[in-house]
Amino acid sequence: MTDDSGHGLPFLPGNTFKDITKLAQHRPQTLIYKNGYITPKRPRVGIGQEALLSDHLIQSEINQLALQNLAQTREQRAGPSTEFIPAHVAFDKKVLRFYGYFQQEILLSPLEQYRVRPVIITYYLEDNSFCVIEPEVENSGIPQGKLIKRQRLLKNTNGDFYHWKDLNVAIDIYAFGVTYRLTSCDRYTQGFLESEGILVNEPEEIPSDPYTICRAKPQPAHITPSDFDGLKQFLTLDRKVLRFFAMWEHADCLYRETRPVTIQYYLGDDSVEIRETHEHNSGRDPYPVLLRRQRVPKEIKPVSNPFPSCVLEVTPQEVQKYYSPKDFQVGQSLSIMGRQFLLYDCDEFTKNYYKENFKDIDLKPFQLKGKTGPEAKREIPPYNGFGSLEDSLQNCMSLIPEPPKKDLLKLLEKDGKVLRYTARLDTVNPDDADRRFILSYFLSNDTISIFETNMRNSGIIAGKFLEKTRITKPGSATDNPEYYSPADFAIGATVEVFRRRFVLINADLYVLKYLEAIADQIPTQTLASLRQCLEPNKASDETPETSGAAV
Repeated sequence: MTDDSGHGLPFLPGNTFKDITKLAQHRPQTLIYKNGYITPKRPRVGIGQEALLSDHLIQSEINQLALQNLAQTREQRAGPSTEFIPAHVAFDKKVLRFYGYFQQEILLSPLEQYRVRPVIITYYLEDNSFCVIEPEVENSGIPQGKLIKRQRLLKNTNGDFYHWKDLNVAIDIYAFGVTYRLTSCDRYTQGFLESEGILVNEPEEIPSDPYTICRAKPQPAHITPSDFDGLKQFLTLDRKVLRFFAMWEHADCLYRETRPVTIQYYLGDDSVEIRETHEHNSGRDPYPVLLRRQRVPKEIKPVSNPFPSCVLEVTPQEVQKYYSPKDFQVGQSLSIMGRQFLLYDCDEFTKNYYKENFKDIDLKPFQLKGKTGPEAKREIPPYNGFGSLEDSLQNCMSLIPEPPKKDLLKLLEKDGKVLRYTARLDTVNPDDADRRFILSYFLSNDTISIFETNMRNSGIIAGKFLEKTRITKPGSATDNPEYYSPADFAIGATVEVFRRRFVLINADLYVLKYLEAIADQIPTQTLASLRQCLEPNKASDETPETSGAAV
């Protein structure tokens, strides 16, 4: 296959040559905009190309064609461009901004009829769309922000849309049943409209909102200022409390009863607090506050009489008088919040306060009628033998027993101090005569433990014989038992532990030293037996060097 141009070369890769007359090396444009529509464009063939296809040209003719093509290209570039520019390119990021407001009608309100709500109206020249935004106001209670999202707005019922030619300052636009009044615009909007031949009207002021003005002004309080200095009262009478003891007649229940309460009057702010006094195991809920601390009204204006008294939420403007210390007198009844309280006594500070400030008021204790029936006496059941006596007693003291309290000071002082004795069984069985035990007395909690030593060929396994526990003396009362103490552990004495008898035959030297330190609490016989048993061993253990050094 050969080329039809006539130059005689086959149209194969490597046999073609570059056209030196071609100036534009880019790919030709195939699509153009015409009247806003995309239309195909046929590539043009240059003069130099037609010449090359027609005949073989010499080098001088090729240079002449190149110069002609270059001059023609420069003339085309120098002329004005007639290309079409779409709207999304020409008006990209160009926005007209207007400021305005609309009036919202308020229904069913005697205080206001309408509200003025300012808005910002944005017009996008790119696609002739609108966006309406209301600036957010703090604590307005109205959902604010974007009122109308970006979209085109209808101008009339014929289906026409608003255009920037229809916009100006001091005009109304209608959208979704709301009339927006345009009051002003920014500088760019004004310059754009004037460049297009539109005369911009004079800007207007956004009318003030009556509700905002009313809210900004403080509510007038037609109250005559008082000469009373509350700060001085707080500084001089803070933490000073008058305490009265009263009985509350609870007549609302099925069976009429009286409950003891404590009424506290705080002189710092003239507030009153009432607390119930719960007896042990009374079955009452553990919430003693009957009336929280507050000022209690004594007299209310007659205008507020139709106000339901069960609500008890009167404002300070409706109260004529509050309770004062003069109203609290021992021996008289007092009505507080619809409840009757009989004051029968007060504390010592209250009596002294009344003597200094209210000498005409006599605070004599009022004798109440005692209970007619005999007072029930609590009886503790006898010990049943299960567990320790202290644990069983806790079951009788409360429904949920607590661990018995321990002497923490004794535990800290005598922790790790143990008295050890050697003992044997007091028995008639010859097999148990040679068994030896170590009896340990723990001074921190007065418990005893017994450990049996190992003896070869005895057939008895050595080990722990008794856990740490307190041992009662034989013959002691069950309700008030007596426990063994170091004063009872003399050499040769018999210790009965759960029907087993142990005879003490020896002790540590630490036992003698400790008991001699508290000799005033230990019987003489116990110390004498320990000295008789331990001092010979002590003298034999001491060497001459040791005794000389001790001296």
